[in-house]
Amino acid sequence: MSKDNLIEVRDLAVEFIADGRIHRVVEGISFDIRRGETLALVGESGSGKSVTAHSILRLLPYPLARHPSGTIKYAGHDLLKLSEKRLRGIRGNRIAMIFQEPMTSLNPLQSIEKQVNEVLGLHKGLQGKAATLRTLELLELVGINEPHKRLKALPHELSGGQRQRVMIAMALANEPELLIADEPTTALDVTVQLKILELLKELQARLGMALLLISHDLNLVRQIAHRVCVMQRGCIVEQATCRQLFSSPQHPYTQELLGAEPSGGPANTVAGAPLLEVEDLRVWFPIKKGLFKHTVDHVKAVDGVNFSLLQGQTLGIVGESGSGKSTMGLAILRLIGSQGAIRFQGKTLDCLTQQQIRPLRRQMQVVFQDPFGSLSPRMCVGEIVGEGLRIHRMGTPAEQESAIIEALREVGLDPETRNRYPHEFSGGQRQRIAIARALVLKPALILLDEPTSALDRTVQRQVVELLRSLQKKYNLTYLFISHDLAVVKALSHQLMVIKQGQVVEQGSARSIFAAPQHPYTQQLLEAAFLAPVAVD
Repeated sequence: MSKDNLIEVRDLAVEFIADGRIHRVVEGISFDIRRGETLALVGESGSGKSVTAHSILRLLPYPLARHPSGTIKYAGHDLLKLSEKRLRGIRGNRIAMIFQEPMTSLNPLQSIEKQVNEVLGLHKGLQGKAATLRTLELLELVGINEPHKRLKALPHELSGGQRQRVMIAMALANEPELLIADEPTTALDVTVQLKILELLKELQARLGMALLLISHDLNLVRQIAHRVCVMQRGCIVEQATCRQLFSSPQHPYTQELLGAEPSGGPANTVAGAPLLEVEDLRVWFPIKKGLFKHTVDHVKAVDGVNFSLLQGQTLGIVGESGSGKSTMGLAILRLIGSQGAIRFQGKTLDCLTQQQIRPLRRQMQVVFQDPFGSLSPRMCVGEIVGEGLRIHRMGTPAEQESAIIEALREVGLDPETRNRYPHEFSGGQRQRIAIARALVLKPALILLDEPTSALDRTVQRQVVELLRSLQKKYNLTYLFISHDLAVVKALSHQLMVIKQGQVVEQGSARSIFAAPQHPYTQQLLEAAFLAPVAVD
């Protein structure tokens, strides 16, 4: 083993056993991770990136997964052959991992303080006040505002981006030699992406830490990676330095990936009458203290939002994690309580009970940010996509089956996979299942809460084109919440910029992208469209 290499992977193959058949998902790949460098694995969802990374720490669902060949050498030992006891001393300590879906990785019943403290206690022996002080340092390091107020929070009380930052803090707690980052910025807005990028660079310089980065965000890869491996269907089709790969890609698939940035403008639709009208929308969460839990203040998650959305149009909603974007969307759909007027198709929603609003649910669908958390693990894909059809009694069983098949085809999934379960799909594939579930009912309004955050660029482009074509075909109306401003620009007719629960700028998306007026909007656009610089 070369002294410059921290990890050496040779002829690694991974197979999954499903339905009595063997499926090879990684096919004899080899690569090195050098000390202090960043190696990026890029490729479409399902190409084998995450499976390869999880193999390093043997986190695959054994015995359904197996390694028919290959070695993974670390510190002179083959990790595939180490005892479970010795491997536990490496996991989270010398080699740490940031997972793609923080909501399923964090314990929903334990506070953030307890979960980070647990990592420090297991590997550093820190307890009590010392552990809490270190936890505060880590939370501040990854950009969580007022971390002392977040210590007692449960995961569901944080935004998606905040949960991801907690995962990063836990992974960095023991200053590992290798950090495996599986889509580490998926849930983060562009300004925080830059902060995390700078943080990872700083830690690498200070600790000599190596980084294995799995990402579909090629701009992020270009900013931080030293070398890149491109994966397609379980094989590495190209390996090169970052500068070589982006300046002169050799393989046709690499060229396709680099040309897959969402482009163009929103669908050319005929705007109709106002479909959704919101006046002085407020979502305030009380802060209670004392023995009798008196309300002493409020967290103003959404504070006085007004807008009117025409039928057939897309309103893009952007802002940092925790700014209130998702909370506003849930309030509009009456999934959480709020104050203020909400009118949909001329009907006032804010005065209706949940029973009264239920018949309108078919017309108002949602695609959530975390696909794994929103898909039932006990239902197969066909049942998940067709659940709305059965609830609203749309068509005969045969017609429902046809609609399910068509919906899966529209989002680029093989209908033959409809009898499989969510855990058998990649993160990007699960997001497509969630989109199919919303589309199958052909609603008037769809709330898209980060619908492309888990997708690689090639699939993002396909989904953007799909949403455009569906909007034009069915005159759909979208509320599009995203931190990916390239995708927002490609889909949105109108744009709303939110900061700390308040709208700081709104109007025509084209006008705002061309000449943003508010300093915060300017900051977002500068961070999103920063010219990438390849790492030497």
